[in-house]
Amino acid sequence: MIQDDGNAEHRRLAEADSGERPWRGWGPYLSERAWGTVREDYSAHGTAWDHFPHDHARSRVYRWNEDGMAGICDDRQTFCFALALWNGKDTILKERMFGLGGDLGNHGEDAKEYWWYLDSTPTHSWMTWRYHYPQRAFPYDELVAENCRRGRDEPEYELADTGIFDEDRYWAVEVDYAKAGPTDMCIRITATNMGPEPATLHLLPTLWFRNTWAWGLPGRDYMPEIRAKDDGLLAEHRLLGRLALTGDGAPRPLFCNNETNGQRIWGKPGREYPKDGIGDHVIHGKDSVNPDGVGTKAALHYLVSVPAGGTHEIRLRLNLSAPGAKDLAPADLKADFESTMARRRAEADAYFDHLVPPAATAEEKMVVRQAVAGLMWGKQFFHFDVARWLTGDPVAEAPPESRRYGRNSHWWHMNSCDVLSMPDPWEYPWYAAWDLAFHCVAIARVDPGFAKEQLLLLLREWYMHPNGQIPAYEWAFGDVNPPVHAWAALRVFVLDGSRDFDFLARVLHKLLLNFTWWVNRKDAEGNNVFEGGFLGLDNVGPFDRSAALPVGGRLEQSDGTAWMAMYALNLLDMSLTLAVHDRVYEDIAAKFLEHFAYIADAAYEFGLWDEEEAFFYDVLRTAEGHRIPLKVRSVVGLLPLTATTIISSSTLRRLPDVAARLRWFLTNKPEYGDVVGAKKSRAGQQLRLLSMVGPDQLIRILQRMLHEDEFLSPYGLRTLSRAHKDEPFTVHLGDHAYTVGYEPAESTSGLFGGNSNWRGPIWFPVNYILIEAIRRFAEFFGDDLQVEYPAGTGRMATLGQVADDLSLRLVKLFVNDADGRRAFFGDVDLFQRDPAWHDLLLFYEYFHGDTGAGLGAAHQTGWTALVLDLILTLRSPPAATERD
Repeated sequence: MIQDDGNAEHRRLAEADSGERPWRGWGPYLSERAWGTVREDYSAHGTAWDHFPHDHARSRVYRWNEDGMAGICDDRQTFCFALALWNGKDTILKERMFGLGGDLGNHGEDAKEYWWYLDSTPTHSWMTWRYHYPQRAFPYDELVAENCRRGRDEPEYELADTGIFDEDRYWAVEVDYAKAGPTDMCIRITATNMGPEPATLHLLPTLWFRNTWAWGLPGRDYMPEIRAKDDGLLAEHRLLGRLALTGDGAPRPLFCNNETNGQRIWGKPGREYPKDGIGDHVIHGKDSVNPDGVGTKAALHYLVSVPAGGTHEIRLRLNLSAPGAKDLAPADLKADFESTMARRRAEADAYFDHLVPPAATAEEKMVVRQAVAGLMWGKQFFHFDVARWLTGDPVAEAPPESRRYGRNSHWWHMNSCDVLSMPDPWEYPWYAAWDLAFHCVAIARVDPGFAKEQLLLLLREWYMHPNGQIPAYEWAFGDVNPPVHAWAALRVFVLDGSRDFDFLARVLHKLLLNFTWWVNRKDAEGNNVFEGGFLGLDNVGPFDRSAALPVGGRLEQSDGTAWMAMYALNLLDMSLTLAVHDRVYEDIAAKFLEHFAYIADAAYEFGLWDEEEAFFYDVLRTAEGHRIPLKVRSVVGLLPLTATTIISSSTLRRLPDVAARLRWFLTNKPEYGDVVGAKKSRAGQQLRLLSMVGPDQLIRILQRMLHEDEFLSPYGLRTLSRAHKDEPFTVHLGDHAYTVGYEPAESTSGLFGGNSNWRGPIWFPVNYILIEAIRRFAEFFGDDLQVEYPAGTGRMATLGQVADDLSLRLVKLFVNDADGRRAFFGDVDLFQRDPAWHDLLLFYEYFHGDTGAGLGAAHQTGWTALVLDLILTLRSPPAATERD
């Protein structure tokens, strides 16, 4: 919860939330990658990585968005600003990060560069970005060839493996941003020569307009322009206003147009001075920049020579005047610039000092600050008019016939033009619904206003499908993500002080539609056992749950059923909270209380719970009526723990209709007493446990979950039991055998494609939600219930102590151990031992199940940033709270 303690950043947040001043209007909303995305894919077969590859990006204009390094833009991406570099050796200008698509990487998509988001306040009043740029020629071809050569049983070939950073021959480039006002940005670029010899570097801070004029749309042919002015650039836009970029020193302005180089890409003539003109001029000396000094893309070209170990600084200022305003005042790059930089940095320090409890260690404070930075830099402008994409633009060739019934063809209503929290600005530069839900929980610790806006956004009419489905992600909006939106909204509501009842009501009204969609579409037999499909956990099954089953029948999912039981409880909690203020919601509360009971009981009635093995499993019911339990011990069987909540007697006293309905239900349907009947007395009131897992099942599940030979690792909970390393699970269906074995890093199977190859690693979102479930059980049982922890050791612990220790294990991924090593760096000595690298943190998509080494997307800060919530919870003093 944000409190007004006089801190300047808190005041800016309050001004932004009230609409008084648009402090969020400019931010790091420029993606790290726009090529290889679905939006830019106009191919016949949906081959996005091939249709718009990295090699095209420097020469081909984007239709829907832009990309760049250390970039910022306005919240409609009218203008863009980013940094370009050239080391004098590369064959192309370094304008964007390089990496491999799924067809080239031996373990899926992967960026092959090193950059970090080191700092950002929630309003982006202060930000820091860092990049390590080799001084030798960048090994593009070597990275492609070696990764293509390697098989899935070999690790990815990374940039550090090439030896290009040997002898420290690289540039450490940092960009600091400080807002003097909402549309007045001070920018400092520092380039440090880390190598043993003097070196020369070209720095090209670049300003351009997103191309909105070249698509043949009526009334949208207006072209803005950028011209040289004094010691910088002056950009004019009829809607945005007049934008000035001023630089110190004596840079040379270079101009081209944000247009496609048709000759290079298609062998056809195009507009003069296309978007790669600046790079071709700087590197090859071509006459490819406009000598008249005008265009829609322009750069200030600095050529600097820096001695070994030396640093060169460039100062810039980017500011805006409204349309029709007079000339801008000269930009101050001296005293006012210096004071703004110093003041915003000091305010950021004060903000984080207030955020992080004093009990946190210096290492933990650093983790929190860089986790927040990644979250803030992960906010991206996302533009996608699906109907326009499906039908094509007037000046373009008609889309292929396959577009009519292919990817996202049923989502023609979607029209996105918003800043959204992305999973990863390079590997996942598009929102994903269930990722975003976890992001918002972490974001709520620093900017609950933005977190609430994000959760509401995906429920708006231009996102949510008319049938009630929430869009999953760009690659397939119709895929099914776990229904965690309600859970996230409740967490954000609490973190914001449990007072924004309008927000909770708006969410609940829309989620009633979504819950109904789930019941109608994912419960084929109407028996309250769910067949969700993908649900994010497809990899731990013996076959792809997103695809057709290998035999006739249906797959009844323990996780799908658990997610829905949790969803029902989330909506129950929402309606109980709202009913205290408006009795209308009592009817909804009673509905979801009973619906939860039906779902929870069905998991037992229809055989998802295996009494002998004390675990929940998926069950394949064949068309012939045979029942085949898929006895894979994975997080699928742990998720029923999350379907748990508590109702207090004080709540029931205030809501007599709910209390009466509960009494009637238990009296007339006593068979549901196991899931809604457990009671405890504490602090003068009675607590009632509603849970898919009863006390006996809880203890037995925890014996597996907390055993180091199964799920418990030194760094959190594995997604697949380690027992499957020696005892893989195999099921024979038809003429084929399907096997699941524990693999602590990426899977050697290519079954699932892309970056989704994992069977066993530590996965932050599921860890977080299971820890929260254990805390709810701890709230109910108190110290009365203790379990062996770790299981098999004979040592006993309360559930609260278990939750704390699981949290600490996850924090251990990032902080130094006794030997000064960070687990997530794995065995990469450069990162573990070199002080220039060691404190630069990356928040990976998932982590090695045994060693904790980071895996998958390297900047998946969104859900992995939940580590900041764990730290703040662990280090905050205990507070006396009442559930209602």
